Amino acid sequence: MINVLIADDHALVREGLKQILSTIPDINVFREAANGDEAMKMIRENSWDILLLDISMPGKNVLELIKLAKNQAPHLPILVLSMYSEDQYAIRMLRAGADGYLCKESAPEQLVTAIRKLTQGGKYISPALSEKLVIELQPQSAISHHNLLTDREFQVFCAIACGQGITETADKMALSPKTVSTYRARILKKMQMKNNADLIRYAIANQLI
Repeated sequence: MINVLIADDHALVREGLKQILSTIPDINVFREAANGDEAMKMIRENSWDILLLDISMPGKNVLELIKLAKNQAPHLPILVLSMYSEDQYAIRMLRAGADGYLCKESAPEQLVTAIRKLTQGGKYISPALSEKLVIELQPQSAISHHNLLTDREFQVFCAIACGQGITETADKMALSPKTVSTYRARILKKMQMKNNADLIRYAIANQLI
């Protein structure tokens, strides 16, 4: 049996995933986590064949959560499930250590295919993302502004784009307001923008929020 851990803060999503997977004889949804801390506790306490991880949950940022999970269980396959298109987040998730990326709009058959591929030691990305990766490897390929950011800068960028202030962002990321302000300044410089409004417009235009 393939024992699955689902980490998603929406009960309806968890139930939907369980219903899909309950029809597959050799797949068993053994436990569920509603946030990053619960997921890490379950990873420390048990062995899993795969983790289905929502891209945005309360608690730890998903990039940090992927790295923590891989540090705790290096051979645990992680499939990130997201409402966002692959173009926006998949490459960054894979670089952080995820083994696959799947949009929640995908057909149930793709979910099962992805689970099987990851538990057999493979990776899962769509043909469209495969083509994009090839294009981005070309020297003349133009890199999107947000892909120039480090993971930490990208986290701060997303927080700003969602309307969070410096203090709120600092509290959630366990950083000082001064450090967050420094990251903000770096982000504006790298993305060649002047203020938060520019960052928000960019995030909306590129479907990052």
